[in-house]
Amino acid sequence: MDREALAKLLWPDRFLAQAKASLRQCLLDLKRVLGKHDLDCLVITRSEIALNPQSTTSDLQDLETILSSECPERAVSSILEIGTRSLIQEPPLNSEIDEWLTKRRQHVDARLRARLSEAIRASSGATSEKLLEATRARFPTYRRFSQVVDQVTIALLPFAQIDTVGGNFFLADGIVDELSTRLAGINGIGLSGRTSVAALANKGLTLTEMASDLGVSHLIEGEVRRGEGGIDIRIALVSGQSGTEVWSDRLSGSIEDFFDGRKVIGSNVIGAICRALGMTPSPSPSRRMTGNREAYALYLQARAMVQKIGVDGAFAQGIEFLEQALEIDPEFAECWTALANAHIMTAAITPSLTRVEQSAEAARCARRAIELDPGQGHAFSILGIHEWTQFNPAGALEMAFEAYARDPNDADVCSRLGSCLLYLGKAREALPYVEEAVDRDPIYGRNYAMLTSAYLSLGKIDKALAAGQRLADLGTPALWLALAQFANGDNEAAMQTHYDVRSYLGSTVMRPPGMPPMDDGARDAYFAFAARGIYSGKEEDRAAYCRMLDGLHATMPDPYDSTIAFPAIWMGHSELVMKIYSARIHPANMFGLMSLWIDIDPINRTIRHPDFMDFAERIGMVEAWERFGWPDLMPGDPRTA
Repeated sequence: MDREALAKLLWPDRFLAQAKASLRQCLLDLKRVLGKHDLDCLVITRSEIALNPQSTTSDLQDLETILSSECPERAVSSILEIGTRSLIQEPPLNSEIDEWLTKRRQHVDARLRARLSEAIRASSGATSEKLLEATRARFPTYRRFSQVVDQVTIALLPFAQIDTVGGNFFLADGIVDELSTRLAGINGIGLSGRTSVAALANKGLTLTEMASDLGVSHLIEGEVRRGEGGIDIRIALVSGQSGTEVWSDRLSGSIEDFFDGRKVIGSNVIGAICRALGMTPSPSPSRRMTGNREAYALYLQARAMVQKIGVDGAFAQGIEFLEQALEIDPEFAECWTALANAHIMTAAITPSLTRVEQSAEAARCARRAIELDPGQGHAFSILGIHEWTQFNPAGALEMAFEAYARDPNDADVCSRLGSCLLYLGKAREALPYVEEAVDRDPIYGRNYAMLTSAYLSLGKIDKALAAGQRLADLGTPALWLALAQFANGDNEAAMQTHYDVRSYLGSTVMRPPGMPPMDDGARDAYFAFAARGIYSGKEEDRAAYCRMLDGLHATMPDPYDSTIAFPAIWMGHSELVMKIYSARIHPANMFGLMSLWIDIDPINRTIRHPDFMDFAERIGMVEAWERFGWPDLMPGDPRTA
């Protein structure tokens, strides 16, 4: 530790000079006592104080050594012996030390959780199960999503609605919402992400085709009919392999019966589905839902609108519905989370000049959701995004881990934890979470962009090419496939792939906010120029495009837009990259940070720039690394090497 920082921690109520003098005397006394026992474990310089790692041992150090040596059987007994004990259990000396210890404990738990995840994934069979159970003894909320743990994987399809009465009818969406939340909380069930299910729902596929595309063993489908006599609901569990029904049931009653008795869905239906699958249902998760039907209807309508990515005005309409619902019931926790998500999605994927302000509003809504219901894991993940805009990556990663601990079966939560680790250059640690996000949401292109970037950062070019091609096959702009092709040495293919993205401009690829539309000729010329600048491999092409980006940065209404930031990273235009991200990180441009860590020229010129560590210090990355571990390409602080 830095001596001055330690002095302030130990004696926060004294002037700095007094605190330093007290530290000097303390160290003299400590060395004298240690000397009587022939212990030479202190390393003291004019600026720092440390313990000699060769002269000390600890249960944590022993466990990490065992995990590094790939001995999972020994790790099981070590984890069980440590149990839930905290790092350094002595009473704190003062509030400053207490706060510092809390952060160190969070650091250690985050690092340990990541190493245990790697060990579980690397092991198999009974050993994997024992290691998983031991890990849960340390982290009771720990969940893992692989075929070893999940007995079944399920996709919950939208229910058909047949209404002969008319008016505001929302029960079908409400039943799907209730089933989704309760199934997601059952150990042994992996639930497919809503984004992927929505992407396939209207494509006219057979049930077996949908199961294959989503990678699930079972599907749940249903139908809701409303007539003058009341409501009739059919729910069926279907085998994804054969398309045949494994279980089905019909429920009838009035709309009041179903709205006021949603717990019937949780107990009777979920219990029956679990029995059909040969499982024992775990306790149902608690929900802070609304008791007002109108607020609930608005909430469901809003969620449907926010799913319509790329539809003009959909997010704004969704936000309006959610705000109306909260006017009716201001204590509707899940509605606050949905509103936070709508704001963060607006900031991330629509042309906007107020992205940081929208992120702040999302954070305000997320905090309110957590106040009402601390189990809102998704809300914690949204707070993590906002922490990046405040140049606090360490806080962002804390929030992402907290979200995962509270709601590990949410595909968005898993994806955001993986992306946060990628932004910090920790691709090895991020990969399991990114792969889980892909498993949960296999039709969501953003997840494959993350997967491609993670593989590129780890030097796994063949896997990156496959992930990038899947991104293109889904009809998503294949910018990350172009990166993989470039890393593979195929410059011509990379240029063509990047040029082909031009057809998405104005739809999936948003126009820079405040900029007028381009005619087709200007658009094609720009994308051809950009493709050569990024991927031709010719320095003169790169330099010309760098100059253009400098001009755009000086003149565009949003000088930090991803249309400038992303290519600056990919071309290793270090000065512009550091200039952009030192001034503003917002939900639209932070996604490019994961590309910084691809160790090929010219992309790696930024992380090799002599000013990079100062830049990383300014935007908070160094603090995150010191707390959660250094990036894959930097085993330690290069400034002290």
